[in-house]
Amino acid sequence: MDLVMAFADEARSRLDGLVTGQLPVIRQAGAMIAATVRAGGVLHAYGTGHSEAVALEVAGRAGGLIPTNRLTLRDPVVLGSADPGEFDPLAERDPATAHQVLALHTIEDRDAFVIASNSGGNGSTVEMARLVKERGLPLIAITSLEHSRAITSRHPSGERLFELADLVIDNLAPYGDAVLPTEHGPVCGISSITSALIVQLMVAEAIGLLLADGTAPPVYLSANIPGADAHNDALVARYAGRIRTGAL
Repeated sequence: MDLVMAFADEARSRLDGLVTGQLPVIRQAGAMIAATVRAGGVLHAYGTGHSEAVALEVAGRAGGLIPTNRLTLRDPVVLGSADPGEFDPLAERDPATAHQVLALHTIEDRDAFVIASNSGGNGSTVEMARLVKERGLPLIAITSLEHSRAITSRHPSGERLFELADLVIDNLAPYGDAVLPTEHGPVCGISSITSALIVQLMVAEAIGLLLADGTAPPVYLSANIPGADAHNDALVARYAGRIRTGAL
């Protein structure tokens, strides 16, 4: 088997299937994001493991919306006073982590959340979703329904991410994420690729809706083009203290 072409074909098929099957809920998510921006709110993004890449696609991205904020497992160390030497790589499984992370961010009633998790079952992911819903905030989930429905949640409640969100977008990744079978096990994870497309489609819908009603969308220019810093800094200042501006 030519694994390169097999993966390229698999990726194309799943991306096409995502646009065909998930577009209605993606448009709903875009409308939710547009409403958040109009209200002066911030879209917060949380993901652990490889799903942190999805949060990076949401927040602080060239061509993306400025009122976005990324929450990470490392925040108790980076933003708080936790000892780096005591950072637990399995913190994503602990519900208490969500409380520690969320406490380090400014969350307002006009904000919204997107949480990405392929499995949707780790303790911190589920607890973060529960905390978001306890605050009455809109929640978008990006997850693999095939994987999530096949697992037992690590959260004491037994809940999974898709059972808590207002909008659930299926990234169409299979159980275990990898899409190509080999004699040594499946290879080539797909969730990062499909989830990145989901994010960009949501953002495109949100910006399109803002433009349609005459609202100037606050968007990041690439920091690597002349004049971008002045443009970005002026817009970021509107959300001072509410959005992450550092790379960590």
